[in-house]
Amino acid sequence: MNTTQKILCDTKYLKTEFDALTLGESEAEISFIGRSNVGKSSLINALCQKKKMAYVSQVPGKTRTINVYEVKRGRWIVDLPGYGYIVGSRHERERLGPTIEGYLSSREKLHMIFFIVDAVAGPTKLDIIMIGWLRHHSLPFSIVVNKIDKVKSSRFEQRKKDVVAELVVDVCDISWVSSKKNTGIVDLQKIVAKSLDIKVL
Repeated sequence: MNTTQKILCDTKYLKTEFDALTLGESEAEISFIGRSNVGKSSLINALCQKKKMAYVSQVPGKTRTINVYEVKRGRWIVDLPGYGYIVGSRHERERLGPTIEGYLSSREKLHMIFFIVDAVAGPTKLDIIMIGWLRHHSLPFSIVVNKIDKVKSSRFEQRKKDVVAELVVDVCDISWVSSKKNTGIVDLQKIVAKSLDIKVL
């Protein structure tokens, strides 16, 4: 286990809020965002080498809160609600947009937004809209394509080209990972630590 892994393994659940205004202050934070069922919680668990720290729902759209995990004192990993397919009342569905945008636009110590895309489904229309919103507001984000283990090896290179073309980025600007198989997790751990200003000896 390398130094970065040891640091992230100390991550603990800190709190859950419905509104960014009640989160309080951090020294530095990063957030994970993506459509429902893209595997945000599973990815956070893989990064921190913990199976059940972030709750993984079997029903897409069940996460409606802002869940905060503390890597070191004042340094947070924030799991935002998924968008797209949301279960619940109309009121709950309508509240998610302001919840997500309210968080992203109000956090002064937000150093990086990890934008998660499904390797099989590829970028959806909502993904393209969300990335456009992030770019419009000049927010720092890094694209992570998750679930690459579900793409046939014979199709993987073409899948990369398709995703890159749809997102209008370079292939080297994307982290290609599988939280299930731990593929690409070590490299992503280093990006997370750097984004949180955690010095690794």
